[in-house]
Amino acid sequence: MSAAEEVVTEAPAVEAVPKRAMTLGYGTSLVVLAALILTPLFVKNFVIFQMTMLLIYGLAVLALNILTGGSGQFSLGQSAFYAIGAYTTAILMEHFNVNYALTLPVAGVICFAAGFLFGQPALRLSGIYLALATFALALAMPQLLKLGFLEHWTGGVQGLVVTKPDAPFGLPLSQDMWLYYFTLAISIGIYVASINLLRSRSGRALMSIRDNEIAASAMGVNVALYKTLAFGVSAGITGIAGGLGAIAVQFVAPDGYTITLAISLFVGMVVGGVGWLPGSIVGSAFIIFVPNIAEGISKGLSGAVFGVLLFLVIYLVPHGARQVALIAQQLTAKLKKN
Repeated sequence: MSAAEEVVTEAPAVEAVPKRAMTLGYGTSLVVLAALILTPLFVKNFVIFQMTMLLIYGLAVLALNILTGGSGQFSLGQSAFYAIGAYTTAILMEHFNVNYALTLPVAGVICFAAGFLFGQPALRLSGIYLALATFALALAMPQLLKLGFLEHWTGGVQGLVVTKPDAPFGLPLSQDMWLYYFTLAISIGIYVASINLLRSRSGRALMSIRDNEIAASAMGVNVALYKTLAFGVSAGITGIAGGLGAIAVQFVAPDGYTITLAISLFVGMVVGGVGWLPGSIVGSAFIIFVPNIAEGISKGLSGAVFGVLLFLVIYLVPHGARQVALIAQQLTAKLKKN
């Protein structure tokens, strides 16, 4: 048996990954950061736009990962909070002429409040019942955005056109490149804050609820408070991602935030690895690029090809990119010993 096969065979379950493995190593993080900073300098605007959407969906997947991987609560309604954030940014920019950067904190606060309030009645639900409740929220949101009394603000079925901002201070950057770097800065800030959250006392409380809710309660953890806070934080980050998405796409419409988006974000979380925040960018890449690959293989059966590819990924690496990273780390250590 080769060294690689021995590592794969002996790889422990994902749950056995130590807390320090929650993130990438410093060296790997610097390499990834350098690639994200330098790549836009050598590619076309369309690729820059795709990379921007990669970061935006990565934020949304990260938010869902905090909720599910952190507190163990399942949600199929993230598209609703993404829509609220997107419409908040669009309305503030187009109706009130608010600077695009200032709309994002507002979108985050509004979505945090919405998530926290939704988490209150959801406290009585768990597992598949909670997933169904959030599924209903995702189904209802596009219809709510089409209501007549909101049409003046939301644009109804026609939606709203959003103006893409220019680079400030006369910087020699295109609109797409500036928005990419702006999104990258926000993504890094939220990523670091999320890592610190999960490593803090509150994060340990969330993970104790995920592992055993009864034991966590017996140890003095306020289960109701932390579960609703997890919903609020997840919704807030998703709202910021939605606001960035509205600016990047330059358009918001109810049909752009259907249940399909919610399921895509959930798929991205699973592919990236539940509970492993660096995997959010991997899951985001999967839901952005794999459908295009599937369509390239067969335009008429793109959905079927995508399903086959997803099945293969789940079958080969059931714990997502986190398991791949763990195996790679163990393989490297094994080769060094030999």
